[in-house]
Amino acid sequence: MRALIIYHEQFHLPHVMEMELQTVFLVAVSCLGFVSLCKHIFCFIRWIWVMFLRPPKNLKEYGSWAIITGSTDGIGKALAFELASKGLNLVLVGRNPSKLEATSNEIRARFGDQQVDIKNVVADFATLSGPEISKAIEGSIKELDVGVLINNAGVSYPNARFFHEVDWKMTESLIKVNSEAATWVTRAVLPAMLKKKKGAVVNMGSASVAVLPSFPLFAIYASTKAYLGMFSRCINLEYKHHGIDIQCQVPLFVATKMTKFKKSLFLIASPEMYAKASIRCIGYEHLSMPLCSHSVQRFILDALPNTLLDWCTYHFFLRLRRKRLEKESLRAQGRAAAQT
Repeated sequence: MRALIIYHEQFHLPHVMEMELQTVFLVAVSCLGFVSLCKHIFCFIRWIWVMFLRPPKNLKEYGSWAIITGSTDGIGKALAFELASKGLNLVLVGRNPSKLEATSNEIRARFGDQQVDIKNVVADFATLSGPEISKAIEGSIKELDVGVLINNAGVSYPNARFFHEVDWKMTESLIKVNSEAATWVTRAVLPAMLKKKKGAVVNMGSASVAVLPSFPLFAIYASTKAYLGMFSRCINLEYKHHGIDIQCQVPLFVATKMTKFKKSLFLIASPEMYAKASIRCIGYEHLSMPLCSHSVQRFILDALPNTLLDWCTYHFFLRLRRKRLEKESLRAQGRAAAQT
């Protein structure tokens, strides 16, 4: 009988331990699942708050003037109108004097000379050296209470092309305008913001900064925008304790002259739509995707594997390149036929 009891205990003990391990495993998995669910619920609630409920900051508290580079077209021009509607005076920076004057006149016609003062600064970032850019900006903002800087000036390829097909002049222009100019303009504006211990800087990035894993056939453009993302993150940590909010905004597709996209209901926003959303986010996260439709697109893209995104992006831009080559071939044939 005693031997039977000992045998039963030897048989029963491992079985009990196995049951306990299963219970511990199920509890652990349930806890992890609950934590994961709570995290997703929290992220969704935060997204609702940021996109629809969070109040925008009063930008005039940073200062009475805002500087916008690349202010005569697309997002930059739309931002100029939005900032003017908030009562800020504007320093518009661009390379084309007639376009600057036309934009200034449009803003004055809408808001009146009494509500907004405008100062135009002609500067071609593709030809000026870094110190020359800084001097031009410093000279134009002397004694102005500059509170907001938006580094929006940017250039891209005329169309998709391989790295070796980008000529030296275009390469230099991409690097100088997209990366160097934002660096030197920021350097010119920061000292005054440090003195008064407040200010906001927005660097206009791209989907290539935080959404897509690669941007083939636009390699230099994407790399210059990635620089802005890291630059913004680093100097935000350096200066946020001095009351200066530095942010990189990441738009996806916007219908501008540079992108050559046409506005669509959900996929592609107008510059005006983007500018309204952009203003609401200034002064908050160091990396921001202001537009609701863009953030939904990002959520979908994040769910896809990088390998698939790389393949889709590469073949999409490859198709654009083929179309460009076909058009150039047809033009060449037309010119040849006209000469004969």
